[in-house]
Amino acid sequence: MAADSKDFFTNTQGANMQYVTLNNGLKMPLLGFGTYDIKSIDTFLAAVDCGYRLFDSAQMYGNQKEVGAAIREAIHSRGIKREEFFITTKLSSDMDFESAKKSIESSLKALDIGYIDLLLIHAPYAQAKEMYKAMELAYKEGIIKALGISSFTQKVYLEFIKTCEIMPAINQCETHIYYQQRALLEAMKPYGTILESWSPFIAGKSGFFSNPTLTQIASAYNKSVAQIALRFLVQQGIIAIPKASKLKHMQENINVFDFSLSAADMESIRALDKNKTQFSWGY
Repeated sequence: MAADSKDFFTNTQGANMQYVTLNNGLKMPLLGFGTYDIKSIDTFLAAVDCGYRLFDSAQMYGNQKEVGAAIREAIHSRGIKREEFFITTKLSSDMDFESAKKSIESSLKALDIGYIDLLLIHAPYAQAKEMYKAMELAYKEGIIKALGISSFTQKVYLEFIKTCEIMPAINQCETHIYYQQRALLEAMKPYGTILESWSPFIAGKSGFFSNPTLTQIASAYNKSVAQIALRFLVQQGIIAIPKASKLKHMQENINVFDFSLSAADMESIRALDKNKTQFSWGY
């Protein structure tokens, strides 16, 4: 279902954010803050002050303690409730069932925020099915509120879910104007798995910020190229987690819910799809 359907997300009261409902009923912000290569608590708090409530971390980022510290500080000094935040982290190495159980406990301890909203398997590891069984156990115990995967292609996803007792709520994949993941979106739809975009700006690769189509549309809406690219995603119900270290960019990225792209402009951006990765990580 597209995000511009009224039933797909709802506005929060007094906040410039929209939410999507996951396949287990949990509400998740449509736009969040990517934390890769950022360890500054002050940066995370600045993002909180800009209105971000979804923060995407991972074991391999080495910043779970800092993310957790920022959330605790925001709860203490900003009066924000824990349940207003949505914190994602990821199991970032291949491991068996018992190791995954210990790894989950390690992330819970590092974050120190009571529970994890969303736990992902960071990549389609060889033992991913065993890892997911440990995640399902943690979910049943209530210490994880939603489960998901990352960088699972359509073929790998469809094979993986055959053994899942609890369907993945999220598949976080490379998704952007040049790699729109349309086939994957359709394949996941019957199972309620929602697509989440990592690297929505492709780190500026492939002439992203100077793309003529995007720059023309951005000018027409008096928005930036980044805002148009993000709006293209969230308008389809695709969650996006752009990274930003500068306050200006944090503010710009989150300001995408006060306009909608026309059907014609959406089609113009769809025409940019190359249907292939812009990276070389092999999954």
